[in-house]
Amino acid sequence: MNSPESPDPALHVLRHTFGFGAFRGEQAAIVEHLQHGGDALVLMPTGGGKSLCYQIPSLLREGCGIVVSPLIALMQDQVQALELLGVRATYLNSTRSAEEAAAIEQQLLAGELDMLYVAPERLMTPRFQNLLGRARIALFAIDEAHCVSQWGHDFRPEYIQLSILHERFPEVPRIALTATADAATRQEIVERLALQSARLFVSSFDRPNIRYTVVEKDNPRKQLLRFIRSNHEGDSGIVYCLSRKKVEETATWLKSEGIRALAYHAGFDAATREAHQTEFVRGDGVVMVATVAFGMGIDKPDVRFVAHLDLPKSLEAYYQETGRAGRDGLASNAWMAYGLQDLVLLREMIEQSQAPDEVKRVERQKLDALLGYCEATACRREVLLRYFGESSTPCGNCDMCLTPPETFDATVPAQQALSTIYRSGQRYGAGHLVDILQGRATAKVTERGHQSLSTFGIGKSLSDAQWSSLLRQMAAQGLVGVNEHGGLVLQESCRAILRGEAAFMARKVRESAPGGASSVRRQMEFESDEARTLWAALRQCRRELAEEQNVPAYVIFGDATLKQMLEKRPQSLEAMYELSGVGDRKLAAYGTAFLEVLQAHQRRHG
Repeated sequence: MNSPESPDPALHVLRHTFGFGAFRGEQAAIVEHLQHGGDALVLMPTGGGKSLCYQIPSLLREGCGIVVSPLIALMQDQVQALELLGVRATYLNSTRSAEEAAAIEQQLLAGELDMLYVAPERLMTPRFQNLLGRARIALFAIDEAHCVSQWGHDFRPEYIQLSILHERFPEVPRIALTATADAATRQEIVERLALQSARLFVSSFDRPNIRYTVVEKDNPRKQLLRFIRSNHEGDSGIVYCLSRKKVEETATWLKSEGIRALAYHAGFDAATREAHQTEFVRGDGVVMVATVAFGMGIDKPDVRFVAHLDLPKSLEAYYQETGRAGRDGLASNAWMAYGLQDLVLLREMIEQSQAPDEVKRVERQKLDALLGYCEATACRREVLLRYFGESSTPCGNCDMCLTPPETFDATVPAQQALSTIYRSGQRYGAGHLVDILQGRATAKVTERGHQSLSTFGIGKSLSDAQWSSLLRQMAAQGLVGVNEHGGLVLQESCRAILRGEAAFMARKVRESAPGGASSVRRQMEFESDEARTLWAALRQCRRELAEEQNVPAYVIFGDATLKQMLEKRPQSLEAMYELSGVGDRKLAAYGTAFLEVLQAHQRRHG
């Protein structure tokens, strides 16, 4: 509990406990609102500092802050970090023994906890509800609040029951937080959690430190390897794949190429998943290849890149997954390789699912929005932010801004493609259609008599890559659709093109920059070998302290704090205390060790 004589208790806690000199964005307003008993719904991007919005009020209000979190990993990471700051925090989930759980319950009743993280399943048990009724509760924080949405990709049924907190504890303030929610999901959160009277805080969804790049698939594994080697050698990153098989094959291949890669998917046993996750979170330079089962709640700030080898299911999923890069605010990359086959596969998955028609309709709309993002010819950030109801100007930091695409009048090629789709029966995929347009008498073409079509061989002026891109762009603009077997079919909107009543402008295929390597930047650029040497020494010091205390390296100090040490070269504990991320406890625990590294380096290099 903060001392009452402080003129601004929230700022005092922020500086002395967490080591930050000022709040960011809406944080101060959220903390004040919650501190004085108000309910809040907070939409803030990953890395925007959501956790401080409930951690500080938990320390300022009487009682214990109850934090509802869907993932065990998140609880353990956050509790570990809070304990190092001197905060009395712990967690209750399925990993606790009966004896440990009983001891924690007694701590709660005795008023010996500042924060308790709990899984929603445990929270809803009658036993735990009874326990809460006997304890002093400062607030309820519902993290990952989008999990209440039945339309969403992270739906958790138990989250729907959390409205009981308002019914049973109407005087206790509640804060629901999420990093991604479109307008429909926001409304669902409000209704399902009974937050109609809550104040809404919406921060910008922009993550300016992330550079977005989408490349056309052309041997995507090799493109990925070039991207990592060119931009992220030795960095931590996440690579997302759609299937478990592809996850394992990609991880094995990356390892064979000398990348420190691990695999993660729901098919592994719990012990393997936990071991791989721990190695990723605690290690430096580990690349995790995973399905989307991995990532939510991973509180690792120094993930320098997120790569997609397959299309995610929606822009919300893409935003959330790419948001796991650069949580510390340092330069990071979101890289994706994409092809028409991705669209075919996702369309098939939607159509073949057992979901109701209304759900399928929403999923198709979400896929169309994602396709529009992939095929954008202008700033990607503008497209992404517009989807979340936010306007912006060109960012200057995505592949479209850095190397604007060339466009050309593709009306005639579009007419040729549409005619080929129609004349061949609206049954075939892009590969077969390109063979017809290029005049290739393959076995499949001749078997079906397509060498006699009037469009056979009329498209030789364009490369295969340009035809594939053109068909993808036509699908993105709704001129053609994809049937349940992956065949391209004409849509009503293509009539104007076929009749010559409308023009079709298309993006030219980029022939350079394999893997998009030229359009991204390295996370750390060093002015000299001397600076590189000091950076390595600071990281080594952090690694040794982390191993000694059995915690992730970033819990000691994040990359952003080490970067300040590199730039400002503090030579006293007083100077080190001025750095962001250095609070009272961390200065006392680690300040001297890092100071010795800095001073020794100063003596050697003058």
